[in-house]
Amino acid sequence: MATEDGGAAGGDEGSFLAGYDPHAFAPVAVTVDVAALTIRPGTAGRGREPHVLLVRRGEHPQRGRWALPGGFVRAEDTPQGPADDDLPDAALRVLSEKTLLPGPLHLEQLATYGARGRDPRMRVVSVAYLLMAPDLPEPHRGRGIEEAAWVPLRELGHGIGGRSRHALAFDHDRVLADAVERARSKLEYTSLATAFLPPVFTITELRGVYESVWGRELHAANFHRKILATPGFVEDTGELAERGGTGGGRRPRLYRAGGAATLHPPLLRSTQ
Repeated sequence: MATEDGGAAGGDEGSFLAGYDPHAFAPVAVTVDVAALTIRPGTAGRGREPHVLLVRRGEHPQRGRWALPGGFVRAEDTPQGPADDDLPDAALRVLSEKTLLPGPLHLEQLATYGARGRDPRMRVVSVAYLLMAPDLPEPHRGRGIEEAAWVPLRELGHGIGGRSRHALAFDHDRVLADAVERARSKLEYTSLATAFLPPVFTITELRGVYESVWGRELHAANFHRKILATPGFVEDTGELAERGGTGGGRRPRLYRAGGAATLHPPLLRSTQ
């Protein structure tokens, strides 16, 4: 007698697994998609601004459209590579196939997307991840990819004066919008702004992260005061930058991440 979950009724665990029918239910595929954010020099002489890694699909479905890097979770060893041990491993794998991943970097699960019809091939559930890291290198094409590029969030409607020039494949516009809002919120309550910066940085560079991700200018003096008044956010290295600030002024002090995971008080966008 088969049970509702496709196995045999009664018996021990071994008997249950021996009689289990994995084909008793309609197949559902699991994929991972990664919204990889970094801060790079902008185009047309713009300053540094947040970019997201996009790939142009070289195969159907939705061939020729831009998408977030992603792929099916490998449940078994394949000619293309070994099985993924876990979902974060799959996320790092599909991303490393497009660009080098030097440390440090921040990877966190964003959300799960499983609406019917989001992929025309079959029912596909995607677990999306947000990755943030400083100065990620130029991407390269992978299997089934025509092109890979770092695209300013501004060109996708997520920055200062932003206006979307790309309609992403599948539901990746929604995934990216959720990722950008997660990053913006994280900067309010956590110290993850430093994930966009090298190990040592100036307060001006840290302010640049907030301005570019939030899409608004901040008062320099007020920002400097609030950062230094937030316990554990940054730590003074005791050293100065090699060059002076804008206009050839005195050399600014260098800081490193202070080790605090959360900010007390938070740097709320509404009060900056």
